[in-house]
Amino acid sequence: MNATLVVMAAGIGSRFGGGIKQLAPVGPNGEIIMDYSIYDAKEAGFNKVVFIIRRDLEKDFKEIIGDRVKKYIDVDYAYQDINDLPKGFECPKDRTKPWGTGQALLTVKGIVNEPFVVINADDYYGKEGFKVIYDYMLNKMDKNSEKLDLCMAGFVLKNTLSDNGGVTRGVCKADENNKLADVTETFEIELKNGVLNAVDENGNKRDIDIDDIVSMNMWGLTPEFLDILEEGFPKFLKSMTNELKNEYLLPSVIDEAIKDGRISVEVLKSHDKWFGVTYKEDKEFVVNSIRALVDRGVYPDKIFD
Repeated sequence: MNATLVVMAAGIGSRFGGGIKQLAPVGPNGEIIMDYSIYDAKEAGFNKVVFIIRRDLEKDFKEIIGDRVKKYIDVDYAYQDINDLPKGFECPKDRTKPWGTGQALLTVKGIVNEPFVVINADDYYGKEGFKVIYDYMLNKMDKNSEKLDLCMAGFVLKNTLSDNGGVTRGVCKADENNKLADVTETFEIELKNGVLNAVDENGNKRDIDIDDIVSMNMWGLTPEFLDILEEGFPKFLKSMTNELKNEYLLPSVIDEAIKDGRISVEVLKSHDKWFGVTYKEDKEFVVNSIRALVDRGVYPDKIFD
């Protein structure tokens, strides 16, 4: 089965202290987190990768990873631009914040024409998520279902926290058939002195559990889902309450499409521990974690030349 890995790498990395966090070396031979995601996806069966980047990152991005991995897997690019809006809309004059993961994923429409998994560039997901999503797409996805049959890798919240500050997660609820019933974008999640804190999109305190299943933006999708994204973007732009900060977020679009009865999403649990460079201080932990995986034989010492 042809299947594509879509890597969302257009984020500005502001919380990483101004650097391009997606391109920070973390492996023993200068590998970056994306190297490991591509390696794991290829091992699971995915045979193409599409990087979503900003135009101003293109030169550095190709030098650091794109030109290396194209020897091992088909590579293509899509470009996220703050001014790339539907007809009739213009970017607010003072807006500098990107439009979010929903707009980012829209950039692959016409480029990706097969089932695909989408991930964040600066997250390490482990091998299990790629395997269960590819297996579901290959053997279980119902292409004739009235609803679009999609899937996601769900991670246990306690396996996805940072010791260096709050994180944003889509907190998920599944029904009795293991279908995603609800996903709520939740912000500034942090375990401090044994107390779990979190807020909703309006900054109000939200109660969550350390063992909740969360989305790490690892979704198994089909090209038809991009039509839903495209339809929803103008509606979002018309209804947003803060034109400088509101984002068109993939988990929110998925949540709405579930409630509208347009899609169903199988929750595929991953037991792997997530880690990433959300904050500059996270890097040492990520480097040590990768080293431990190499020492255990999970990865070769050098995964791509």
